[in-house]
Amino acid sequence: MFIDTHCHLDFEQFDNDREEVIQRAKELGIDYIINIGSSLAGSEKSIELAKKYDFIFATVGIHPHEADNFNEETKEKLYVLAKNPKVVAIGEIGLDYFKSYSSKESQERLFLCLIDLAKQLNLPLVIHCRDAQRDILKILKQEKINKAVVHCFSGDEDFLDSCLKEGFFISFTCNVTYKNAQHLREMIRIVPLNRLMLETDAPFLPPQQFRGKRNEPAYVRFLAKFIAEIKGVEIEALGRITTENAKEFFNLK
Repeated sequence: MFIDTHCHLDFEQFDNDREEVIQRAKELGIDYIINIGSSLAGSEKSIELAKKYDFIFATVGIHPHEADNFNEETKEKLYVLAKNPKVVAIGEIGLDYFKSYSSKESQERLFLCLIDLAKQLNLPLVIHCRDAQRDILKILKQEKINKAVVHCFSGDEDFLDSCLKEGFFISFTCNVTYKNAQHLREMIRIVPLNRLMLETDAPFLPPQQFRGKRNEPAYVRFLAKFIAEIKGVEIEALGRITTENAKEFFNLK
């Protein structure tokens, strides 16, 4: 049993074979898929996908790259979408100072607005963080957030320690299999199993053996095998524990 806790099946990379990709994941033991909203249109598509498949759930959110374009109308539409029963989290949201497609001020305004939405609806947060660890932690502490997952973890050990102390979950993607990802593998060794989740971030970041190709939810099995070896546990045990973590976090029935 495995859960892909973060993918983007609504993206155009899956337009030609989306149903086949979903069926392949199901056949290979991916019992749940969390499809992540990263724009207003993407959040709408994510919910439609979740309505179509009983084992797919949705999140709604606006990626920090889109923060400069966020307005009151978008905010109101997100609030309506987030009340759908198949929505299990708010995300992905956060700060991205690596590419800085939107200003820091706009990103923080958007982040705070969507944190407020999560609080109102009692939903957990899916956090995107690139080169913004200090500000992410400051805001999450300030807002007294205790239910969040830092997706596609890329921070240092100090950031990891702080996240764990705050009670956050940590999620890794298939980029941990890359030859130059020794730092991430060290972070995996530190994270307790009961705070770990698995994700593909498909269509991005495929496992090493598929570099240059599209990632997909079925490949979470390659990630699980790789992490199980690092942690020194059987893949079945890793699958069971990470699935229990994700089911509790997203309140999956």
